[in-house]
Amino acid sequence: MNQAHIDFLSSPQWTKMLREDLLPWLDAAGDLGDDVLEIGPGPGLTTDLLRTRIAHLTAVEIDPALAGPLRERLDGTNVEVVEGDAATCGFDSNRFSAVICFSVLHHMPSPAHQDGVFAELGRVLAPGGLFVGTDSLDNELTRGGHEDDTFTPVDPGTLSNRLERAGLTLTNLDQGEYQFRFVATKGVGS
Repeated sequence: MNQAHIDFLSSPQWTKMLREDLLPWLDAAGDLGDDVLEIGPGPGLTTDLLRTRIAHLTAVEIDPALAGPLRERLDGTNVEVVEGDAATCGFDSNRFSAVICFSVLHHMPSPAHQDGVFAELGRVLAPGGLFVGTDSLDNELTRGGHEDDTFTPVDPGTLSNRLERAGLTLTNLDQGEYQFRFVATKGVGS
């Protein structure tokens, strides 16, 4: 991530957006259960809000410069911070009651990598579990904010098929001007 992204994701403005917009939507998405996986927490403002609502939260962060400080800051809490790639996290199959991924997918290097993450999340998500996420839409403003940064936007029109290949069923997709939000479930017989 470029420095502008890190600065924004550490800002009071982002915290306010999370509290006023994201958390009410997340509450409406369904019961997250008690063992949740967060993909790409960055500096951890989402993690801070989530950990007060969940018994155990595991946060996977690929960037060592972000994972280390987050692990140190949350040591002794109900959060386990793991440095690694969500496509190869290696957790037990069917472990997590929910997976959360906020504005992370477009930072992955390729659609193939995104599909690898979807497959791994489909494997580690418990049957009946939720995969809840948001991501940026491909537009001029968003592209401008990703100068000197990875920007691999997800086409919301292809998301259902991509998740289906990972054993997940898209149950809700809301598209706004700059972002989309989604909820998917893993089948009970999966």
